[in-house]
Amino acid sequence: MSTEPTMSTEPTMSTEAATSAEAAPSAAPAKPGKRAGTPRRSKAELRAQASEARAELARTLDAIEYKLNLPKRLTYASRRAGLRLRRMRDENPLALAGLAAAGAAVVGGAVWLAANAVRRR
Repeated sequence: MSTEPTMSTEPTMSTEAATSAEAAPSAAPAKPGKRAGTPRRSKAELRAQASEARAELARTLDAIEYKLNLPKRLTYASRRAGLRLRRMRDENPLALAGLAAAGAAVVGGAVWLAANAVRRR
C-alpha cells in the first residue's frame, strides 16, 4: 500500500456549504399553469393585454411590409416629391424655376458626356 493521500476528481463541498444546503428548505414545484409570485389578473385585464399585443404585432408587420415592399415605397416617395414640388410652386415659384434649370443643366451635361464617350470610341 501507498502512504500517499489519494486525490479524488469529484468536487467536494465545504462543511459550511453542506450545512447551509441541508438547512435550506426545498422549493415546492409550482402548480402547472401558475407562476409563483404573479398576481391573478381579471379577464378584462387579460383581454386588454391581448388586444395591446395584437396591436403591437400589427404595427410590426406593417413596418416589415413597408420595408420589403419596394414598389409601394417608390410610389409613396414619388407622391411626396410631387407634393413638395407643388408646395414649392405655390410658395416660391422662382426657386422652382431655378431648380428646373439646374435639373435641365445636369441632364444636358450627362447627355453631352455620354455622347462624347460614344463618339471617342
